Amino acid sequence: MDNILVEIYLPVAGRCFDVYIPLTSRLHEVEVLLAKAFMEVSGGYFVGSPDSVLCDRESGTVLDINKSALELGMCNGSRLMLI
Repeated sequence: MDNILVEIYLPVAGRCFDVYIPLTSRLHEVEVLLAKAFMEVSGGYFVGSPDSVLCDRESGTVLDINKSALELGMCNGSRLMLI
């Protein structure tokens, strides 16, 4: 399985994290895993919920969670934000 390295900014914690995500998995699957991981590493600042969204950090565009990273044109170094 091919993975890409993306930077994910977590505004509530004021920190960025480098994360490998699979190119072909749908983002709704990736978002659930990221939310669980960030709940632990943020020291309780981030609490994942069904309202959590993954955005492009440059434009603020909410990403379509029914598409894969490949379908959205993501590549190594893509900058995202989880809110």
